[in-house]
Amino acid sequence: MLPSTLPSRIRSRGNGALATISAGLVAAERQLAADTRRDLGNMRASLRTLMLTLVVSALMGAAAWAFLTSLDLVTAARESHVWLFCLLPAVSVATAWIYRNHGLRAARGNNLVIDSSVTGTPIRARMAALTFCCSVATHLAGGSAGREGTAVQIGGTIASNVAERFGLAGRERQDLMLAGISAAFGGVFGTPLAGTFFGMEMCTIGKLNYGAGLYCLVGAFTGDAVARALGCAHSFNVIQAVPAMEVGTVALVAAAAVAFGLTARLFSLAIRAVKRVYATRFTSYLAAALAGSLVLLGVYAGFGLFRYGGLSEWLVASGFAGQTSWTDAVAKLVMTALTLGAGFQGGEVTPLFGIGASLGGWLGTVTGMEPSFMAALGMLGVFGAALNVPVTTVMLAIDMFGGQAAGYVVITAFVSYLVAGHRGVYPAQRIVTPKRRSLADEAGETVEKVLEERTER
Repeated sequence: MLPSTLPSRIRSRGNGALATISAGLVAAERQLAADTRRDLGNMRASLRTLMLTLVVSALMGAAAWAFLTSLDLVTAARESHVWLFCLLPAVSVATAWIYRNHGLRAARGNNLVIDSSVTGTPIRARMAALTFCCSVATHLAGGSAGREGTAVQIGGTIASNVAERFGLAGRERQDLMLAGISAAFGGVFGTPLAGTFFGMEMCTIGKLNYGAGLYCLVGAFTGDAVARALGCAHSFNVIQAVPAMEVGTVALVAAAAVAFGLTARLFSLAIRAVKRVYATRFTSYLAAALAGSLVLLGVYAGFGLFRYGGLSEWLVASGFAGQTSWTDAVAKLVMTALTLGAGFQGGEVTPLFGIGASLGGWLGTVTGMEPSFMAALGMLGVFGAALNVPVTTVMLAIDMFGGQAAGYVVITAFVSYLVAGHRGVYPAQRIVTPKRRSLADEAGETVEKVLEERTER
């Protein structure tokens, strides 16, 4: 207590200081209480999203096992009975009719998953069943397609429906969607590190969604673990030798990366060109589907390219062994463009692996480099450039090759990514950070919008 002898002004200042301190303590206490309530709310929401991620990724792991098992069965049947290629017209027409009359927006495929992740648009449960059945039918009949597209659509569908069931919206829903994508990639390819970053990187060009990182990590590893526990086995090729990091070798790898980026551009351009031809030449969607399948079947039979049907996983092994030529890459690219451009269901990643590995293996042979080294860079570079996922590409190299040739992988991933420009197999991707200064005006647009504007010019 202040002595009564002090002047009243001093007593007043002392009382004012005490009041200020008291008010500050009360405000700090209220802020601490508010922060605690907010943090507890965030923890509850994060825990809920994490638990739902485990549910989604476990379901996706089971779906990955069922899908891969089905592909193994139909691939074995087709390779034993070439006459199954004659089913291409029936599969094409049936797929077109089902998607037109019962697919709603499912025909957008992975682009619908991207839109759903970004905008919150729900995905109907039927999309998973449609893409599963129609993709298996495509492979049975010999369509040149992959498996990643189907897996991502199934993972996105599961995540969307779980999110709707539990009332998730906004950031929580987006995190669960990206986790579903990661679970799909990790489960189907047995590459959980790449799966983690694929979910974070797939929807945008030039941005990683770090906020969803934990959920994507859990999703990718859980999806892979469940698929393996159910019986999925994955094997990867081996890089026999990695050259020393020298100027000449770096220059050669950079030049090869340019070729891989250009190949990725050609791949996406070819698919869009085929789709445009059928869309403009036929007024009936069934007639377009039939024509597309007949052209595909005619090219298979006319040029004896039946071995390029389906996944054509032999291309990767042959590329690593140095037993491919540039014609293998061209043949696989053409057959995949004719397949996906005609409306058959399936993915792009496995064909991209085959195209890149066969091209890289051939480049290794003609340049005197180790074929397996160049084949690895080729499959990674073409994949990353076509899907616009350079960081995922680096993680994929770690999953597949244990970090071998890491420096060369980084060079290949980013050079091919830049060369590919604002193109790719996913037109719904949002451009966040343009790849080059000359493309700065395209920031904020989708790949699809950019390509439309270029066509109009």
